[in-house]
Amino acid sequence: MLLQSNKKFSIGGYAQIDYNQVFGNSKYHNGTLDVHRLVILMAYNFNNRLKFITEIEYEHVKEVYIEQAFVQYKLNNLINIRAGLLLIPMGIINEYHEPPSFNGVERPYIDNYIAPTTWRELGFGISGNHISSSLKYQLYIVNGFNGYDGSPNLNGKYGLRKGRQKGAASYISSPNYTAKLEYYGIRGLNIGLSGYYGNSQSSLYDEIAKEDLSAISKADSSIVTISMLGMDARYNFKGFQLRGQIYISSISNTEQYNTFTGSDLGSNMLGYYIEAGYNIFRPLSNIKSQLIPFIRYGYYNTQQSVTGLTQKNLAYENTILTAGIGWMISPKVVVKSDVQFLQSADNSSTQIYNAGIGIMF
Repeated sequence: MLLQSNKKFSIGGYAQIDYNQVFGNSKYHNGTLDVHRLVILMAYNFNNRLKFITEIEYEHVKEVYIEQAFVQYKLNNLINIRAGLLLIPMGIINEYHEPPSFNGVERPYIDNYIAPTTWRELGFGISGNHISSSLKYQLYIVNGFNGYDGSPNLNGKYGLRKGRQKGAASYISSPNYTAKLEYYGIRGLNIGLSGYYGNSQSSLYDEIAKEDLSAISKADSSIVTISMLGMDARYNFKGFQLRGQIYISSISNTEQYNTFTGSDLGSNMLGYYIEAGYNIFRPLSNIKSQLIPFIRYGYYNTQQSVTGLTQKNLAYENTILTAGIGWMISPKVVVKSDVQFLQSADNSSTQIYNAGIGIMF
C-alpha cells in the first residue's frame, strides 16, 4: 500500500466495491451491491528506527475493525522487532490483500476457509531481510483461535474462520507460533514457505483449580491442536502472470472436540489454486494501462479427512473455476469482472457473476 508521507506521519488506504449475482439454477436470486471494505492505513515514525503502523477497516459500511496495529523497532535490516496486532504471514493474500494486487473481484476461496483472511492476532516477534541471500523472514508468537467460549467456533462449514479473535477483547490459554520465509533472488519470481502451530483457546481453562482433574479434562476436550503448512509462488514475465498457493492443515483432538461441542470439525483440511493471466496491452507501448484476462482453478475441502464423525459432508469439498478480466486504469485503480463456477462433491453447483472496483493509495 502506498503511503502519502509528511515527514513523520503517513497515510494510505484501499477500498473495494462489489456486485455479486448468483445465476444459472432453477431459482431467482437478487444480486448484492456492497461497499465491501474501506481501509485507512496510518503510520507514524518516531525516529529512524521506531514506528507505529495501523489499519482501520470499515466492512459493509457498518462494521469497524482494526486490521493491524503494531509497533516496530528496527535493529538493522536483518532484525525488526514487532509487537501488537499482527497479520499472520500465511500465503499471499493475507498480507497482500489490496484489491489491485490480485486478479478477480473476490479473494480466492481457500483464503476464506482454509487460511481465514484477513487473519490477524495479537503477539510479538521479529522480521527481517537478508539482502545478500534474497531472503525475507517473519517469526511471531501470537494468541490462537477462539475454539470454545461456551459454544464451538470451529466447524466443517467455515473451517477456522469463526475462531479469529482479531484483537477484540481476545484471550489466551496457550501461545501459538507462526513463521514465513520468502525467496526473491530470481527476477520476477517470489516463493514463500509459511507455517502455523498451536492449540485453539478455550474459556474453560479460566479459574480452574490446578488439582481439579475433572475440570482440566473437560477443558482439554474443548481444544484442538492446529498444524498448518503453506507454500506459494508468484512469477511475472513479459506481461504473463502466474501464481499458485497451497495450504495443508492437520488438526488433532477433533474427535474429542466434536463429541464435547457437537461440532463437525475436520481432522485435515486442504486447499490450493493455480492461476494464469496476461496483460494484452503490453505489446502496445503507447497504452500505459493494463488489461488482464485471467483464469484460476481452485479446490478446498474443510473435511479432507475426519475422525469420529460417521461420514464427511460432501458439501464442504469444492472445486472452483474462475475466469475474468481486470482493467488496471492505473497501477492503483482497477475495474474487475469475472464468472465463477463452483462444483461441490455432493453434485450441487453454483454460478456467480462478480464485478467490482478496487483502489489503493
